Parts: sequence; C-alpha cells; structure tokens
Amino acid sequence: MADDSGQTSKRQVPAVTRAIAILRFLARSNEPMGVNPIARELGLIPSTCLHILRVLQDEGLVEFDTQTKRYAIGIGILPLARSALQKNTFSTLVQPHLSALSTTFGVTAIATQLAGPGQMVVVALSQSTLPFRLQVDLGSRFPALISATGRLFAAFGALDEDELRQRFEKLIWDHPPAFEDWLTQIDEAKRRGYAVDRGIYISGVTVVAVPMFNARGEMIRSLVAIGISERLEEQDIPKLAEALVTVRGEIEKLEFSTGS
Repeated sequence: MADDSGQTSKRQVPAVTRAIAILRFLARSNEPMGVNPIARELGLIPSTCLHILRVLQDEGLVEFDTQTKRYAIGIGILPLARSALQKNTFSTLVQPHLSALSTTFGVTAIATQLAGPGQMVVVALSQSTLPFRLQVDLGSRFPALISATGRLFAAFGALDEDELRQRFEKLIWDHPPAFEDWLTQIDEAKRRGYAVDRGIYISGVTVVAVPMFNARGEMIRSLVAIGISERLEEQDIPKLAEALVTVRGEIEKLEFSTGS
C-alpha cells in the first residue's frame, strides 16, 4: 500500500497494537494486574482488554491467577526473547568484550539496543566479579533518555527542545536534575563523545556510556559501564570511557567484516 509520494504506508492493526501495549505494561508491572486497572492505564474498553488477555493467555504469553483474577507476563515470552537474542549478531560479538571490561574495571558492563518507542533494552551483559555488584538483567528495558545513555540519545537524536522537555518530565531519577542542567550535560556528552551519570539516576552509582550508530548515523545502541561510585574514582572515568570507545571500534570492525 503506497501513498502519493510512492512510499509504503503503514496499515494500522489496532488489535495487534493493543496486545503489544498490554504485554509491555505487564512486563513493567511489579505485580499481577486485574483487567480494569490494565484497561484504565492503557485507555482500553475493559471487554476488549479482557478478550485480548484471554488470547494472550491461550498462547502462553500471559498467566492468569484464578484466585486473584489477575494477569502477569507469562513464561511463554521467554523462548521468543531467547531466540531474538541468540540471533542478534551484535550480542554475540560484544559479549567477550563486556566480560573483559568487567574484569579489568570491576564494573557491570552492558550493551543496549533501541527497541520500541523510546525504550532501550539490555541485549548483552557481564556482571562485576566483586562481592557487591549491581543487578542488571538481560532483556531489562528502560527509557531511552534516562541516565548516561539518555544524554547520548538526546545529544545525537532528532528531538527538539520541546520534545525533550516533554519526555524529560516523565523520567524518574533518585536525584532529578533541573532541565537546564540536563541540557548542559547533553551538550557536554556530545562534545566529549561519551556521557557520565554520577549518582543522579541511582544514588551511589556511576554510569558511563558511549553511543553506537547505524549506517545512517543514527544512535541505535550504547555500550555502558555501571559501577559503585565509591569504587570508581573520578580519574578512572576517562580511562573507562576510552576502553568503551575501543570496544565500539572493535565491534564496528567485526560487524563490517561479517556484513552484519
């Protein structure tokens, strides 16, 4: 189906859009949810929401508790997620580099990829070997504009200041920065080529990130190192950022050689 410009237009499929919205909502929820709260949150008619939930339940993508009458994300989603990650060449290429970073710097190293509207998902990770470490899970999602990665996404993205402000107001931080200060940090990240979040997103945690771009120059991924601020000295951050940039260069060479 094409428009007057000859470009293919997207055909809306409301049932699919609503089903995906329900799955994402349940994945974000910390506890099972009833039909009415789900419908209210997503702006759906309860009967429509119930019908979609039952189909998703039949497919094993959501689970239903007959006693509480509540729904939760189902384990049937795991084979799909596992298959997607296994077929993600980037995840395979970056994994050994993340492991080396974790060992060298005592940080949790992750790779993220843009997935869905305004969301980044963890597609590869290596936990720190230190006794105390941060828990990050494969497949975790977070807003694209949050923390160090968010500053990069804002710096190298196409959002104007009004759009940035609207999205910024929805972000949740331990120590929320003023919008003007955040814009300054975005400019600094663009100038340096990497971003640092030192205890703003999560108290006592330092996050260092570098961007990765596709062939069109769009930021679609990031390489991130997460460490305890008390262990990660200020003078270590440029070294860590440089190591992340080196990994990015290695991955880009590997992807080019494999045609990924």
